[in-house]
Amino acid sequence: MKTDELVQLTKELIQINSINPWLIPSEAGETELASHIANWLKCLPLEVNLEEVEGGRCNLIARLPGSGGGKSLCLYAHLDTVGCELWKDRAFSPRLENDRLYGLGAADDKGHCAIAMLVIKSLVEHASPLRGDVWLALLMDEEGTSSGTMHFVEHHRPDATLVLEPAGLGNIVITHQGFGWLDIIVKGRAAHGCAPEKGIDAIVHMAEVITRLHRLDREVFASSPHPLNDKTVFHTSLISGGTDYATYPAECILGIEIGTQPGETIANRVAEIEDIFRQVENLHPDFQGEVRVKLARDPFEACGHEDLWAILSAEVERVIGRPAKAVGENAWGDAALFQQAGIPTLMLGAYGENFHAPDEWVAIPELIQLGEILESTILKFCS
Repeated sequence: MKTDELVQLTKELIQINSINPWLIPSEAGETELASHIANWLKCLPLEVNLEEVEGGRCNLIARLPGSGGGKSLCLYAHLDTVGCELWKDRAFSPRLENDRLYGLGAADDKGHCAIAMLVIKSLVEHASPLRGDVWLALLMDEEGTSSGTMHFVEHHRPDATLVLEPAGLGNIVITHQGFGWLDIIVKGRAAHGCAPEKGIDAIVHMAEVITRLHRLDREVFASSPHPLNDKTVFHTSLISGGTDYATYPAECILGIEIGTQPGETIANRVAEIEDIFRQVENLHPDFQGEVRVKLARDPFEACGHEDLWAILSAEVERVIGRPAKAVGENAWGDAALFQQAGIPTLMLGAYGENFHAPDEWVAIPELIQLGEILESTILKFCS
């Protein structure tokens, strides 16, 4: 891979706004970026398709057909980014400083889109024909509800997938947490602020819930972390309640993010919260609480990946000069959806920083090394 070519292509991708409209409804999404990449790929002997998923938003899917009889491998990266309100003056103006390329999505995930594109190009131009198919899946909506990946696994079935995310070269992710976005609704009773015998303070009752959630996080989650995925994620995110200073609040709503570990589902977390409700009700018999799951995704644990691991880990060690390390993540990713569909999946990628924050960057030398690892892995896995 040529460094100049990688830098130029990544800059092109960064300059195209693909902010996820599920996060920020006024944004246009991934359509322009997907079309740009389709045009870039059209000169190669690939099957290239823009598959509409919802509302005009598309997945970009390309396939380099094999001659038959070999295993197929999919390279995945996502097209969408989060917003850039805190640095919109420079988010779409990529800049290279030393070995770091800065810009919105540089690491998460446009640098990985670019290196995957260049790997496919190199295979077409330099490699002998493979028996197995090579897939390029650049998908929409990873930063939202992952509708792009869900659509892909419903319609396509490669033999294995490599998810490209900024994990830091040398790390191969074999597990990560699931998560839930939950609303906790506590009901009170509106009344004049000077009539405590008539009012029920929903905010006070919510405070009891929050105190116990914090205790669950501190005493249970923190004391028994997963060996690879670390402590189960928990934080309060949003809160609202009340109508005015002079009235008892009739309702308080708390939004939280909470994790799940392999072997768990969001039902485990809901049961713990409902147990907290019973504890509060023992103190306040007039307590009323409800949990609503807004969005939940199960954890990822690699399965059936042994052949891919053997090749990939050997290529990582060959390129970077040290053994690959099997790691976990406390964040969620689309790897879980591929694995749940029965597609053996591993995740790796180049190092970067400031994901979802101003001045995101990716390490260009690691992207170059990643390209070498991916190409050699494909040549062996799909031969």
